[in-house]
Amino acid sequence: MLSGKIVGIIGAGNMGEILIRGLIQSKKAHKTDILASDMNQDRLDYISKTYGIRTTGSNVELTKKASIIIIAVKPQNIDELLDELSTSSHEEHLFISIAAGVTAEKIAVKMHHQSGIIRAMPNAPASVLAGITAIYPGRNVSQADLQRAVSIFECVGQTVVIKNESLMDVVTGLSGSGPAFVFLVIESLSDAGVQLGISRKESSLLAAQTVYGAAKMLLETGKHPSELKDVVATPGGTTFAGLKMLERGNFRSTIMDAVEAATFRSRELGALINTRTQSK
Repeated sequence: MLSGKIVGIIGAGNMGEILIRGLIQSKKAHKTDILASDMNQDRLDYISKTYGIRTTGSNVELTKKASIIIIAVKPQNIDELLDELSTSSHEEHLFISIAAGVTAEKIAVKMHHQSGIIRAMPNAPASVLAGITAIYPGRNVSQADLQRAVSIFECVGQTVVIKNESLMDVVTGLSGSGPAFVFLVIESLSDAGVQLGISRKESSLLAAQTVYGAAKMLLETGKHPSELKDVVATPGGTTFAGLKMLERGNFRSTIMDAVEAATFRSRELGALINTRTQSK
């Protein structure tokens, strides 16, 4: 799918490096077909030495050499970058942005009118190749382009295609912020074990593996969470007693409210980012 395509990654920070590692380890791209740029020369030296790929300090040079360009810069740097790339983009480019909160349209207005624009939202577990990336196909995106984007992000986990861009804020609240919510659940389970006499090391392992195993069980069986919950919770048993306490504490509603709050905050931040260009 990526054969013969040069993949350029603008921004060799954490997520940029994760994608480089994923592409190489999955063998979906040769080292010679990956190019990275960054403002920090020390960072580029590290990336080049660690992964054996080409690097450059010039975003324009990268754009001239690559056909698939992943924008992995911080949102506050997006305006300057788009202005820089506006004169070097052309009709054969596919731009894939993972800049949080930046709409496809904000990128499209600066690029060549025939350039393909895709917006993607990977999450933190991509760092251990267990992420989930939501992909929104924007302007001028062919089915082949979409499959190329899917192929890239499958290197670091699974993907889901979102057809309505407004739902990307919900993705941020659910899978973007979600890992932090899960970490809190794991920490709480571990704390309970410690409180009841298990060592911290053992309790943390029990909690983390329990969450991992439950998620794996859900994904591999394809069953609804409520169905699997009933498998664990035998009538009148220990699990029912625990579930009763969670319901009494509005656990379900609290989790839903947390995702909703994160979604609303994502919309607020996105509005600030995307109106900045219009006010110039």
